[in-house]
Formats: sequence, C-alpha cells, structure tokens
Amino acid sequence: MLDLLQVAQDYYSNGYMGGTGFSSGGSLLLMGAIAIIGYIVQARLQSVFAKYSQVYFPSGLTGAEVAEKMLRENNVHNVRVTHVRGQLTDHFNPANMTVNLSDSVYSSRSIAAAAVACHECGHAIQHAQGYAPLVMRSALVPVVNFASRAATWVIIAGIAIMASTNSTTVCWIGIGLIAMSALFSIVTLPVEYNASQRALEWLQSSRTLQGAELSYARESLKWAARTYLVAALSAIATVIYYISLISRRNN
Repeated sequence: MLDLLQVAQDYYSNGYMGGTGFSSGGSLLLMGAIAIIGYIVQARLQSVFAKYSQVYFPSGLTGAEVAEKMLRENNVHNVRVTHVRGQLTDHFNPANMTVNLSDSVYSSRSIAAAAVACHECGHAIQHAQGYAPLVMRSALVPVVNFASRAATWVIIAGIAIMASTNSTTVCWIGIGLIAMSALFSIVTLPVEYNASQRALEWLQSSRTLQGAELSYARESLKWAARTYLVAALSAIATVIYYISLISRRNN
C-alpha cells in the first residue's frame, strides 16, 4: 500500500503542482529507522529465546504444565492448554478459551518456555478479570479486520479522485482506516506488558522461579514486549507518512 502512495507522490512531484512537489522524506526516514530497530529487536528476541531455551526449568515442568499450574492457582478453570505448530506462535484465544503453545514451548522444560507459557496465561487471567485494555482490544478486532481489508481500495480510489478533481476527502477516509490499525497497536501495548507483569509476579510469588532464573524469564519477556512497541511505532509512523502526503497536497 505504501507503493501506491509513492506513485502519487512521484506524480505530483513531477510537475502537477507546478514544480513545488511535496516531500515526505522525513517520514520515510522515520519509518526506515523504525524498521531497522524492529529488525534488531526481533533478532535480539530470537537470540534471548534460543539462549534461555537451553536453561533447564528448575522444577522440570514443561511449558504446558507450567501454564496449567498458573491457571489453576489463579482460579481460571475454563481455559484449556493446547498445542499449535510453529515457533513463537503462542497465543490466548478467547473465542474457544484456549492457551495455545507452540512447538518450542508446549513440551519444552526450559525457562524461556515457562516465561512464554505464563505470559499467555496472563492474557487468560486478564480475560477472566475483565481487564479493560483487553476488552477494548477485543472490541477493536472486527473493526480493524474490516479497515485493513478496505484501506487499500479506499486509498486507490482516493488517488484516482485526487488526480482528477483535487479532492482529498477519500484519501483522508483511507488514512482513517489505516489509523485504526495504529490504534489497535497502541491499545495492544498495555495488554502485552500487563500479561508479562502478571507472569513474572506469579513466577515470583509462587516461588516457581527465583534469583537468576527469574531474571532470565524477565529478560525473555522484556524483549518480547519490545516487538509490540516497535510495531506500534511503525504503525504510527505509517499514519504520519500518509498524513504528510495529503497535507502537502492540500498546500
């Protein structure tokens, strides 16, 4: 979708606006910087997870067993722990009330696996307690799904209309749809950070992990949370980029 707006930018820069053009180089630079940071954070997460996947969990429990224990001790009895394929594809699904653990977590007896499993259980506990940011994020899901599907076509229509009539109204509607994804990413941040906090608090209070082992789990969850922060920054930068294009067109 970014390429479509780049075509429009090139079109206006090449003379439609009498040679004035409109540059969004600053926005592109910001997006490029965030992309680099995202790559670094993702690489670091993979490294940390690989490192602590080799550190044996003190009690010898698997990720699935740790998850079941945390749910049970937090009085959440209507959630099943299941297995899904892939690596770091772990998630809580409120639709069928399941904590889904990936290949590298479900049967692993490592500290990294325990940290991830407890994080997903944190989401299940949020759901059970009606944690407000999670409720808000769940309400946004159908809206964001529609917006993500419609945004591309609205932007294409907006470019065509802008080229023939100078009207930017439809483009602004497209930007509004894109902004819904940014809003979803922002709302996701407290949900993810809180789930990690719940995981670490339970690991410590239950004396499941202590000392250095607890710090290993904390580091694993810290880098996982940073991927969501980068995603939110990237979504915001994308909205800024589109706004800068249309604003310059209006000028």
